[in-house]
Amino acid sequence: MTIHASFNRRTLLGTAAGITAFAVARPVLASSDQQGLVDQARITVDSMAQDPSYGDMRAYMARSVGVMIIPQLLKAGFIIGGSGGDGILVGRDKNGTWSPPAFYTLAAGSIGLQIGAQASEVVLVINHEHGLSAILEDQMKLGADASIAVGPIGSGVEAATTTNMRADIFSYARSKGLFAGVSLEGAAILSSKDWNASYYGRPVNPRDIVVNRTVDNAGASALRTALQGAARA
Repeated sequence: MTIHASFNRRTLLGTAAGITAFAVARPVLASSDQQGLVDQARITVDSMAQDPSYGDMRAYMARSVGVMIIPQLLKAGFIIGGSGGDGILVGRDKNGTWSPPAFYTLAAGSIGLQIGAQASEVVLVINHEHGLSAILEDQMKLGADASIAVGPIGSGVEAATTTNMRADIFSYARSKGLFAGVSLEGAAILSSKDWNASYYGRPVNPRDIVVNRTVDNAGASALRTALQGAARA
């Protein structure tokens, strides 16, 4: 059986701390299942964009170079402290148009929640090209390869620009309809090569999907429309 790369059991060597993240084995799914993830991402974008609490997130999206959406981030009960979830990366160009999605998995040894809630929906707003370039590698670690901070909520974009905007990536999370500030420091982001190949009908790397835009899939049109509507200056 072929195993989906995003949930292969992997060992990710950290820095001196030797951080290890694990993912759960799962078979490669048909393109309809990748489409299901794209559709779930659209629902997350629509839902969070309609929530007044996430006005700052929408404003930062309008200035961003891309976003990563993880519709469901779960803790794996049989791996102590382990968490993970499949997601998509979408780039935003200087004209404000969004790219087709590239598939990724986020895996973490532990996830710190500011309010102690379980995060189920996560949006990572990528503020700078450095953060996007780091994610476009086959695998990267948040906090090491790109800086990450909990995204401002209700502080006003102009006020936050002078401080937190220095972070490459802002994380926004919601659990059961409530804001859940989440720290993803040390989490690994892994490219899902098999899922990308299945969705686009041939092997293709994330940079060609997100930056060069050499492929497309009509199934992502609704997601891109949702992102266009969610991002506001």
